[in-house]
Amino acid sequence: MNVGLMVTSFGDVDLGDVAVRAENRGYNAVWAGELWGESAVVQLAEMAHRTDEIGIGSAILNVYSRSPAVLAMTAASLERVSDGRFTLGLGTSTAKAVEDLHGMAFDRPVRRAHETIELVRRYTADDGDRVEYDGELFEVADFPAIDAPVPIYHAGLGRANRRVVGRLCDGWIPHNIPFSHLEGAFEEVASAARDRDRDPDEITVAPYVPAVVSDDPAEARETLRRHVAYYVGSGEGYRRAVAMAFPEEADRIADAWRAGEKRAAATAVTDEMLADLGVAGAPEDAREQLRTVVAESRVDHPVVVVPEPATDEITEATIDALAPDTM
Repeated sequence: MNVGLMVTSFGDVDLGDVAVRAENRGYNAVWAGELWGESAVVQLAEMAHRTDEIGIGSAILNVYSRSPAVLAMTAASLERVSDGRFTLGLGTSTAKAVEDLHGMAFDRPVRRAHETIELVRRYTADDGDRVEYDGELFEVADFPAIDAPVPIYHAGLGRANRRVVGRLCDGWIPHNIPFSHLEGAFEEVASAARDRDRDPDEITVAPYVPAVVSDDPAEARETLRRHVAYYVGSGEGYRRAVAMAFPEEADRIADAWRAGEKRAAATAVTDEMLADLGVAGAPEDAREQLRTVVAESRVDHPVVVVPEPATDEITEATIDALAPDTM
């Protein structure tokens, strides 16, 4: 099974060590996210240096805090230090992160994603052309492409952002779209791809799969409930994604979270939601759940994400239990 791992630290173990562990356990790729604290670019460079064959990817870098040119140079550098193993995962992030952390207007996110991805493609092309671009948000001229093409994935959730994936991207990183709705949601990607004479089957579907493995299944489910409640409550795009399958439940969770009632929000996450949004349970049960997600959903490359509320012991158990060499 082609499984990726979102690399997070636990205890005194650093991200480079986790990446080495993932490579030794047969994971196909390690991915690093970025919100606040440390630079994912530096972390990815360390992981590339510490490993030999495993894929290296960003999931995700947002399209606001770095210009398209900086993203292109970043991709080229990581492609070089990883010996061709890098995938550039991009997304719009959230209004909260863009406005309150980066101090930028969360303006026209879909257009921003489209033009950024289009420009990164042109800047990293191997055609030797000088890049000229006259967009609605970006206008650039007279700098040569840098001959470092890389796969580009996009974490588009809404319909318009999914069309960006279909028009321009090699892969799609959906987050919090219920597994039962991935096939239907992908049709928007496929339609946009066909409009550009692209083959939808060549677009990799690489969803985050929040996963918690524990010998205490109740503890695993409780940890996953807290994870789902956090995302539904703190990001409107995530709430809408979950509402594809669970509209009433998503509203209840979001209302409780925004009222400061985090425990009530987690309690409102049903067992049915857990089964459609993640993996939680004892080791063998969790492995079977992951196998089912891949077999029955539109999933090519599940990216195992251990939720932040997990203990160090649960994080370690999850990484080991869902490693491809155990599947």
